[in-house]
Amino acid sequence: MTQIYTGGCQCGAIRFRAEGEISRASICHCRMCQKAFGGYYAPLVSVREVDFQWTRGERKIFRSSNVVSRGFCGDCGTPLTYEAPDGIAIAAGAFDDPSSVAPTLQFGAEGKIGFVDHLHELPSRRTEEDLQDEPFLADLVSYQHPDHDTPEWPPNDRSAKDGQP
Repeated sequence: MTQIYTGGCQCGAIRFRAEGEISRASICHCRMCQKAFGGYYAPLVSVREVDFQWTRGERKIFRSSNVVSRGFCGDCGTPLTYEAPDGIAIAAGAFDDPSSVAPTLQFGAEGKIGFVDHLHELPSRRTEEDLQDEPFLADLVSYQHPDHDTPEWPPNDRSAKDGQP
């Protein structure tokens, strides 16, 4: 049975589908990836060996170097792709089930920030534990696209683009 992966941006304007066995998920620590993702590293999943297609919307492209382009959602800003001559990699967090694409390799180790290896040692709290200190969380209504395909988005009764009910 062929594995099917789906995903998309935060607002749902862009969706994708990958069919096949994904075998190359990685983390890149280079400074260019840090900037592109606004994070300490970029988790990426190569889709060059699977049947990949965009199923909704079109990504915007930023050419970050003479050989690499970065795709993102022009509506919500979600980083989506790393595109190089050897193929496309999709942001791991854009998959509906990011746990299904665990990284097996790290790149750009020269840019790795020292404390990244110790993040798991930090104290952690679940969101509901913050309700006393951050009471606004009790009334939070997410306008994020759900982690599955939908026939249309946003729903007719509200606009996820502007965050208004």
